[in-house]
Amino acid sequence: MTPLRVTVVPGKPAGEQVAFAARRAILSGQMRPGDRFPSVRSLSKDCKINPNTAHKVVAQLVSEGFLAVEPGIGTVVANLPPGSPAARAALLDSEVERLVVEARRLGLTVEDVERALSEHWKRLDPEGGA
Repeated sequence: MTPLRVTVVPGKPAGEQVAFAARRAILSGQMRPGDRFPSVRSLSKDCKINPNTAHKVVAQLVSEGFLAVEPGIGTVVANLPPGSPAARAALLDSEVERLVVEARRLGLTVEDVERALSEHWKRLDPEGGA
């Protein structure tokens, strides 16, 4: 059984939703470095997505440094985060832009976004800190 909690909903690409769920599980500590990641077949079956989509998700997570391929073992959760703080922050650029655009569309202030971000950060922090 895949340790990801994801219900693919219409309107957003399934691969993006599954990749987000995997990133969330890894960053929240639900999946730890060295844990085996589900095979493409398992991911496809459990998340009810096309095997080609599942393969693309795994490849994307490997290229982003969230997963590593270990010969003789399979795909595992990588030690995070790789690179400098600036390089790690660059991974968020497109997501931050989408957040800002959506927040502005909804008429939210930067303070509203900061408050929501802080609340989500605390909820996902496995250590309970800031």
